[in-house]
Amino acid sequence: MVVVSVTGLPAFSALRGETVPARSMNTNLFYQKEYLCGMNKDVLIRLNGISKAFDGETVLDDLHLEIHDKEFITLLGPSGCGKTTTLRIIGGFETPDAGDVFFDGKRINDLPPYKRQVNTVFQKYALFPHLNVFDNIAFGLRVQKKKDSEIREKVKEMLALVNLKGFERRRVETLSGGQQQRVAIARALVNQPKVLLLDEPLAALDLKLRKDMQNELKNIQRTTGITFIYVTHDQEEALSMSDTVVVMAEGRIQQIGTPVDIYNEPINAFVADFIGESNIVDGVMKEDFVVSFSGHTFDCVDKGFAKGEPVDVVIRPEDVDVVPVEKGMLSGKVFSVTFKGDYYEIIVDVAGFKWMLETSDYVGEGQVIGLRIEPDAIHVMKRSKFSDTFGDYSTFSEEMEHLSDVTGEDEQE
Repeated sequence: MVVVSVTGLPAFSALRGETVPARSMNTNLFYQKEYLCGMNKDVLIRLNGISKAFDGETVLDDLHLEIHDKEFITLLGPSGCGKTTTLRIIGGFETPDAGDVFFDGKRINDLPPYKRQVNTVFQKYALFPHLNVFDNIAFGLRVQKKKDSEIREKVKEMLALVNLKGFERRRVETLSGGQQQRVAIARALVNQPKVLLLDEPLAALDLKLRKDMQNELKNIQRTTGITFIYVTHDQEEALSMSDTVVVMAEGRIQQIGTPVDIYNEPINAFVADFIGESNIVDGVMKEDFVVSFSGHTFDCVDKGFAKGEPVDVVIRPEDVDVVPVEKGMLSGKVFSVTFKGDYYEIIVDVAGFKWMLETSDYVGEGQVIGLRIEPDAIHVMKRSKFSDTFGDYSTFSEEMEHLSDVTGEDEQE
């Protein structure tokens, strides 16, 4: 089901048959996803009940997804969530154990990759080292036996598109990582596919180059009008480039929506925690627009819950005002302070629960501060299987240490 959010943009629940309470104080409208998407008139790819297992372990579990023509859609999630397997099924590199893949209304489960109107850009580029830039880009056209004049014209167009004019005769091993990535993108686009699959293509680049390439990819997608399906575990990439973000965990879609809605209107504790930083606390919905948590009752902008219903409450670190104790709704003792350049990240102990706050004002460790939270900074969610799993920064450092240990990372996603 779909609801109208406080921003006026759609927020999707991927849980079929369920509803999400509207946050807007002046609307209680609910829409079917199919209606919001124009009754499917521009659906290019449909995944219907896709399941896949490797060695008896379920990687995708009854996945349903619609991808629209000219859309930039990102599959976002941690390692092992099923995002890369989904991409490979769309590309024809994997076959689903159950379910159907439709492309432009036609079932393509048994169609081999080379017959699909899809090209792929891989994380490791897969360029031909013995060919120069021109010949790498022209490779697919020559396989199709295009005329030399057409090849020259199309390669010229692609070089201009990816800002590599004058690089035609350069050997690919002399190029930087960002330049090699542009060659790989040009080679994938020169055949004019209807869909481009991108499997973590920026992961090997340094931070500044990644940000530059994010902008370039979005510009290329807008210029060409080709549907981009992008896989990443990087939340910033997903939020900055995408028209639509699909958040995945444990082989299932948790939420589908615009970047703004995914961030502001998370459907459960997993999404709230995975997309940026979040303080997630236990609460009780007293009545419409009133919620209680951390020993205090707050006004909020949420409605549609039962009176007395236990809920999860999300407050983003940047949405909490640090004030003198006597002016605060809550108070806590500063546990740690980290300078982040344009703000301070502080961990505050509020009645035994560690909150993360972001503030431009310095506060010292051990100082007692007040916390003020405005109604529109509070987001109330129904409890889920992920409740009580995320949101307390008591184990923040241990979590970071665990995430940095990639030795056991699963190859199959």
